[in-house]
Amino acid sequence: MPTQTYPKIAGYVGIVHPIVTFSTDGTHTNFKDSYAVGMPIGINIWKSAKIGFSSEIVPFIRATSSGSKVNNVLFHPGVLVALGDGFTFAGRLAFETSGRYGFTPVFNKIIKKNKGSNFFVAVPLPARFGNNAASTYGIGFQFGVGF
Repeated sequence: MPTQTYPKIAGYVGIVHPIVTFSTDGTHTNFKDSYAVGMPIGINIWKSAKIGFSSEIVPFIRATSSGSKVNNVLFHPGVLVALGDGFTFAGRLAFETSGRYGFTPVFNKIIKKNKGSNFFVAVPLPARFGNNAASTYGIGFQFGVGF
């Protein structure tokens, strides 16, 4: 294999499905009364084989029985740490157009590596605060392609 040079820039696109969100107001599951889906678009800048920076923008669409709309856009910068065997940890800050903020630890795994791309799955664990709403903690599922 050729020697990798750094910094290395990579991009990705994907789909993220919030699964469940917990707060003092109760537990909300996706797919019950509404369906939310996000489309992450990001750029990773790897400083070395072990550490990097990532910047991600995620527009979220919310669909109900009465219609659908983009209801939130998330700006998601963070640090990347390669854990080996195709696993990566992303520690992200979160800034939402809804007025919420917080952080999102993300555990990512490359499941298929090709010559110029790879397919991955990830588990984001968002924590959100602010905007006069209860603090929330959630679990999601993401999949996508990196190039």
